[in-house]
Amino acid sequence: MQSPAPGEVTVAIVSDLHCAGAAERARGNDYELRVIANPFLRAAVRFYRHVFWMRRPLDQSSQLDRFLAELGPADYLVANGDYSCDSGFVGVSDAAAAESVRECLEKLRARFGGRARFVLGDHELGKLNLAGTAGGMRLASWRCATETLGLQLFWQLTLGRYTLIGVTSSLLALPAFQMDVLPEEWPEWVELRRAHLRDIGAAFDALPSGQRVILFCHDPTALPFLWREEAVRRRLPQMEHTVIGHLHTRLILWKSRVLSGIPPVRFLGRSVGRLTSALHEARYWRPFRVRLCPALSGIELLNDGGYETLQLDPAAVRPAEFTFHPLPR
Repeated sequence: MQSPAPGEVTVAIVSDLHCAGAAERARGNDYELRVIANPFLRAAVRFYRHVFWMRRPLDQSSQLDRFLAELGPADYLVANGDYSCDSGFVGVSDAAAAESVRECLEKLRARFGGRARFVLGDHELGKLNLAGTAGGMRLASWRCATETLGLQLFWQLTLGRYTLIGVTSSLLALPAFQMDVLPEEWPEWVELRRAHLRDIGAAFDALPSGQRVILFCHDPTALPFLWREEAVRRRLPQMEHTVIGHLHTRLILWKSRVLSGIPPVRFLGRSVGRLTSALHEARYWRPFRVRLCPALSGIELLNDGGYETLQLDPAAVRPAEFTFHPLPR
């Protein structure tokens, strides 16, 4: 890792760790295929997982140990969400997924203590599986994540003239995820979102005019919803970078930019409808100056995983400088 200049602060950034504890590993790498009844859909998902995405998703936990062993001195850590494989598809209300997250967080906290900041990913709260046949967001997962695992929906860290802000993308993009939510839980999710937006608005309203912002948001689907908030939109000129995860690979980020603005496609199922709806609004990502931190294990096709380090000059004389560190499997 490049040595920081005198007075600079080094922030290690890691995303989409997707660790699997013993209980998740016991479910086997075909856990997603077993809940898809349609044989043609099951074959399509198998091909996608085996060739493009990740053939053995439950066997990647060693990447976290490699990251911690390889990482040089760093003043802070930001982990940008998705700590388990969410093999139950309902987030950390599933005991196996909670065990995976706990083990992951314990390793990161052992290294960084109070200098670690954690963003919630979609898999902490739960989401429909790729085929749209199982799972979804659960309030029990939100309670476990915040009360038991100690994750915060919103946080900020001021380092001189830089402020780092972490938000919860699944709450911000809640209108896009209504199909993932149980009808009886919807009103409480809506109230959680309103409270989250109030916290974000107050933080952006309180920013000094000369302060620069580095935003951490797991899923870029949330960015158009943030753009619609006046307090955020007014401060976009101060937004130096937004670090996202979720996409796992720069290939998908590139494709997202190419396909930005396409009309939603709703006749091919829930997952395709949600994806194309997000791409329809991807033009709103641009003012946030998006930068992807790839998944620690990358994707099967490219083996392009790794992590980032961020060098910050607290006086903001020099712009923030990111360095990507490959960590091939």
